[in-house]
Amino acid sequence: MFYHFCKTILNGGKHITRSPPPIHKLGFLRNPSLSLSLKYDYSSTTTKNQQPFSVSYLINTLGFSQEAAVSASRYVHLETPEKAESVVSFFKNHGFSQTQISKLIRRFPPVLLSDPDKTLFPKIDFLSSKGIPSPDLAKIFSGYPYLFKSSLEKQIIPSFDFYKNLLQSEAKTLEAIKRFPGILQRNIETCVAPNINIFRENGVSESNIITLFQCQPNAFNINPVRFREIVEEVKEMGFNPSRLKFALAVFTLRAVSKSTWKRKVNVYKKWGWSEDEISLAFRRHQWCMMASEDKIMRVMDFYVNNMGMGSSLIIKNPELVNYSLEKRLIPRGLVFQVLLSKGLVKKDFKMHTLFLCPEKTFLQKFVMPHKEEASELSKLYKEKLASSK
Repeated sequence: MFYHFCKTILNGGKHITRSPPPIHKLGFLRNPSLSLSLKYDYSSTTTKNQQPFSVSYLINTLGFSQEAAVSASRYVHLETPEKAESVVSFFKNHGFSQTQISKLIRRFPPVLLSDPDKTLFPKIDFLSSKGIPSPDLAKIFSGYPYLFKSSLEKQIIPSFDFYKNLLQSEAKTLEAIKRFPGILQRNIETCVAPNINIFRENGVSESNIITLFQCQPNAFNINPVRFREIVEEVKEMGFNPSRLKFALAVFTLRAVSKSTWKRKVNVYKKWGWSEDEISLAFRRHQWCMMASEDKIMRVMDFYVNNMGMGSSLIIKNPELVNYSLEKRLIPRGLVFQVLLSKGLVKKDFKMHTLFLCPEKTFLQKFVMPHKEEASELSKLYKEKLASSK
């Protein structure tokens, strides 16, 4: 904020404002560049206290907070609403909700300056022509609006064709795009293709490459030098390149930094696991190292302290780490405790099977047979599941 000061002197208890000298006596104003500079500063001072139109528009029309509007206004300058309104109307007409429009513009403010017909429509129309319905298109572009920056002819279409050839299926290509739209922006020649070739050189089958890419389309988005290092690390761990677990292990090490990996190892050690046991668990189920440190800690606490399971049992079944506490473990644990209190299960019951079995099997085996003996089971289980949503 700029402040204007009038110099005053105290004279007999009164403030007297001295008038400035005539402008022709201000010698430094004879320099025209200084004169221009002062004129600019003065005009900016008078407008600083007024909220820019861009900020007002983002707040009043799109529901931005003051902070978000100010931040976005750095990238887009609006003097009138017409151009922005045409963009907003375009998105509304193509099935975007108000929430999705606001999300899109928060992530990529310059989109408000786009020409809907020349910049936005061709990209939406291309993916629509491939069979992606409007609701999915809205999710794709609101979640990854940077696609609007990419050239349709030079980037998006060539990328689509490359992935379609790789996956040998347009349907699988569309599924991968829905999972991570950013693959359409990736540099194929310098990143994706070299990493796929590294896999091939090391004996990874095409079917496993396809499976990995379809499930984790961002898997090959990494510097090829680092990718090759990871492949070698996984081979040293004893993984067989011909097995899918090899590809999954590579993805895990690619997604988890070395420092994060060490922290997760230390969390498992707190529960009595040795380095060898952690390696064994990882070879059995790679995703056990994808869970966050907090998730690992909470899940282990649930199994060991709440359910009385031995830590070694989880080493043998490391997939137990990745189940949701709220949506699977706690509701099933409550059912087991009720059954145990009523003597309907034995104390030496293999508890890990309770959590590992599919939902249908769980209901058929642990809930439905005991309706009369424990009528509250079904209600308890459904209420707990409902509260987790």
